[in-house]
Amino acid sequence: MTNAHVRRVALIGCGIMGAPIGGHIMDAGFDLTVHNRTRSKAEGLLARGAHWADSPAEAAADADVVLTMVGYPSEVEDVYLATDGLIRAAKRGAWLIDLTTSSPQLARDIHDAAEVEDKHAFDCPVTGGEQGAIDGTLTLIAGVSEAEAAPVLPVLESFSSKIFYFDQPGGGQTAKLCNQVSLASCMLGYADALALAEQSGIDQEKVLEVMASGTGGSGASRTLAPRSLAGDYKPGFMVEHLRKDIALALRRSEDLDITLPGAETAFTLFDMLCQIGGARMGTQALTLLYQDEATCAAAGLDWSLLDRDEYADDGEDGCGCGHDHGDGHECCGHHDHGHECCGGHHHDHDGDHECCGGHGHHDHDGGCRCHHEDR
Repeated sequence: MTNAHVRRVALIGCGIMGAPIGGHIMDAGFDLTVHNRTRSKAEGLLARGAHWADSPAEAAADADVVLTMVGYPSEVEDVYLATDGLIRAAKRGAWLIDLTTSSPQLARDIHDAAEVEDKHAFDCPVTGGEQGAIDGTLTLIAGVSEAEAAPVLPVLESFSSKIFYFDQPGGGQTAKLCNQVSLASCMLGYADALALAEQSGIDQEKVLEVMASGTGGSGASRTLAPRSLAGDYKPGFMVEHLRKDIALALRRSEDLDITLPGAETAFTLFDMLCQIGGARMGTQALTLLYQDEATCAAAGLDWSLLDRDEYADDGEDGCGCGHDHGDGHECCGHHDHGHECCGGHHHDHDGDHECCGGHGHHDHDGGCRCHHEDR
């Protein structure tokens, strides 16, 4: 298939990231068909002339390129590998590109299944957040070689400013998980720094300037820390999705028999934030865990949710996070959150308890889902 033959594009998932991506694809002159679980989120694209499909299969039927941007690996698996999924529904020769951050093994499974059907699939998770999607400057992390991706570059370049190629199925997902592990630790770093500055009575904004002028700063402290200080917790990237990404990285670390202490700590705190009502906040809401209960309550968090009985009825998995709570494991450990969760809490990490490395992952999802993204 030459570039000239890529005319029709299907997009599955029109949420925070998907909708602006679709807009850039249309701006580049491609004919776009969209499907979203919640149609209202696609209305902006439909108003611009995109076509609506009632299912992913219908969207993909005549598409040269199919892009997916959904929430969790389980959704990716359903969209691609179900009996009426994209592997079966797409036409021969079509390109199937998953932009979701998902499981490397699932990406390999999808690639292999597509090749059997004379179709081409590769993983291509993105980084850059909502603003990058709006600006069309996302970084793409592709599990394919540059030469292999050449036929679909006009589509990919329409919403990105940089593409990294990792030359093998699942390579893009693995590289994205590496990025997420680093991001999470950087966020913990600036949250710790701001808490230390606040409790010491010095100017937090000046501390950020100091960090930026030396080696203590990061992309997270540059772009997200100011939003934390301003009390702006609007999601550019939701807490529950970063938690999912860290869980996938921890699952991979278990497969490799290595330990990621920073990722384990990050998982504990982001999981805690999900449990007290922050799942759909922006990741910069992490700093709320360092504040008193009144400040947290004003932001919509409820510490009492951590006082529920471990086995209380709350969906299929008790706390709703999908962990295996057997053998006395508690999702976030035992802590005293009387005043400040990270300023004064006391985790019980005695004995053989592992804060995150010992949680039970399930299948491709890493076992960490409180909510599905409302695509």
